[in-house]
Amino acid sequence: MIMFADRVDAGRQLAARLGYLHGQDVVVLGLPRGGVPVAFEVAEALDAPLDVIVVRKLGVPFQPELAMGAIGEGGVRVLDAEVLARAQVTEEELRTAERRERGLLEARVARLRRGRERLNLDGRIAVIVDDGIATGSTARVACGVARRLGAAKVVLGVPVAPAGTVRDLTEADEVVFVSVPRRFMAVGNHYRDFSPTSDEEVIVLLDAAARRMRGGRAAGDGPDCDIDVEIPVGAVALKGHLHLPEPAAGVVLFAHGSGSSRHSPRNRFVADVLYQAGLGTLLLDLLTPQEELNRANVFDMELLASRLTAVTRWLGSRPDTTSCSVGYFGASTGAGAALCAAADAGAQIAAVVSRGGRPDLAGPLLAHVRAPTLLIVGSADEAVLKLNRQAQAQLRCPSQLAVVAGATHLFEEPGTLAEAAILASDWFAHYLLPTDAQRATGAVR
Repeated sequence: MIMFADRVDAGRQLAARLGYLHGQDVVVLGLPRGGVPVAFEVAEALDAPLDVIVVRKLGVPFQPELAMGAIGEGGVRVLDAEVLARAQVTEEELRTAERRERGLLEARVARLRRGRERLNLDGRIAVIVDDGIATGSTARVACGVARRLGAAKVVLGVPVAPAGTVRDLTEADEVVFVSVPRRFMAVGNHYRDFSPTSDEEVIVLLDAAARRMRGGRAAGDGPDCDIDVEIPVGAVALKGHLHLPEPAAGVVLFAHGSGSSRHSPRNRFVADVLYQAGLGTLLLDLLTPQEELNRANVFDMELLASRLTAVTRWLGSRPDTTSCSVGYFGASTGAGAALCAAADAGAQIAAVVSRGGRPDLAGPLLAHVRAPTLLIVGSADEAVLKLNRQAQAQLRCPSQLAVVAGATHLFEEPGTLAEAAILASDWFAHYLLPTDAQRATGAVR
């Protein structure tokens, strides 16, 4: 039984259950990777700082899958005396295992925090969040680590878990959950979108949470617009999230693919990279939840393109975006819709980027696209790469095919999503943002 659209939805539902902690001295700790998008929503709702809590299992030397303990930051070590005794692990074997895992833990922490210090837990309430638990082994260790790091109280928050596991989790002072289904098989079965979360996405969320706690984008930056919007299109209202720098010169409209949403961690990651480059972003659902139930709508390029066009007109009607150049970023089937919309004779689209997209779905309209188009595909996504090469051959506009080495369709491999985001950022910045010469003369669209 699906209970959550994605980790963002799960985080918001969990945040409602944790609302009683608002105003207290709380630090929210997400378990990388999947727990961090959930924790981000909780931290935002509680107006609390966000950090990660990274743990590593210590496996028995001759049976690595059996945990004899675990380690965390700050030199914390939690041992299972019973397993150590039964397996007759020597002190030297324990030291060797810890030395190896400690190096891996520190490398992971350094990558995720990028130089930020670990948040102090002394005397505070540590709210440990994951996207769900099955056996609870990692959550138990994380609770022990947080307590050893000085937390006065440890609260474990999860969207979904088996009833038996929740009952036995004595390592936490409180366990807060959204659901304990009678039939629990796997955490992912309770999500419509349970796509993997990358280290890059975790980094972006930590950066965004740190900016929120500082009270803005960054020191010296001006105020911006960061709001949820509803856009009337015919008989329906489409939901989106608009994020504009001040001032805004270019806006990128995101069209996601099948099975995703405006909350997609991958598109949110790309949107944040574009924002840091000075571009506004509009993450958008082109279909209502009811319309998504009809699978045919996901591939109805005419419907999706008409809605992109309508939303583009809506952007032109807003005082803060009326003078902005507009670009389209499409993923999967959304790329086909973006190119169909860009092919319209009256379209004033400055640039299009497709990530792991299906530009072939635009069919004969590809020849009518005038906006400079960048097609980004993973080298390991062989079928889609072939379709993109065929589609590029039909384009008559300036175009480029960028192949990201080692990436599969969802760009889950380390560093691949970041590479795709940088490629998109450079393309949009070139075509949407004014040059220094234009700024100097005031010749800005």
